Amino acid sequence: MRMLKTIARLAPVVALAALLAGCGVNTIPTQDEATKTAWAEVQNQYQRRADLIPNLVNTVKGYAAQEKGVLVAVTEARASATQVKVDASTISDPAQFQQYAAAQDKLSGVLGRLMMIQESYPDLKSNQNFLALQSQLEGTENRISIARRDYNQTAQVYNTTLRTFPSIIWAKTLYGSQKPAQLFQATAAAQSAPSVDFSAPPAPTVNTAPQPTPAQ
Repeated sequence: MRMLKTIARLAPVVALAALLAGCGVNTIPTQDEATKTAWAEVQNQYQRRADLIPNLVNTVKGYAAQEKGVLVAVTEARASATQVKVDASTISDPAQFQQYAAAQDKLSGVLGRLMMIQESYPDLKSNQNFLALQSQLEGTENRISIARRDYNQTAQVYNTTLRTFPSIIWAKTLYGSQKPAQLFQATAAAQSAPSVDFSAPPAPTVNTAPQPTPAQ
């Protein structure tokens, strides 16, 4: 009898828990955690790239020290990108998210300039250390692209849950503090393929106009 009474008292609690679960009360926190996990992977891949850059810069410097402007630009862009402080809250802070994305995009741009230097230095192109670093960088860039895509997909699902019925009920009540996650946007440079011209510079213009006859 005592067991039956205990079961009877617990039954409404179990029924309520099942009802809430069926209504999706756990969906928002579950998807929020998934979005944060995807965001952490984006940060992880950007950090992997940042760790590769010093060795890459030093290798290029050994063969193309005269390319000082590009080397300095890469070093400064890396410093700027790694100084932007981010955490899980960044994904719902538009200003902080855009600052982080802009710093990483700037670093991507100057890295592209650094990699183009190899075309002018045959010894650098054949250096085994450079080739290994180049391969690692290319692999990391691919991982970054995949991590950003996965994050965007996860964030889109989460944002949709916050705005659609019936989950919007929980979003407006139990989870009123939850904000939509920001999405990575394609940069302007990514809209078109880069144009690289290694042709020789044009020859200086020669003045072929007739010269005046000196006075006698």
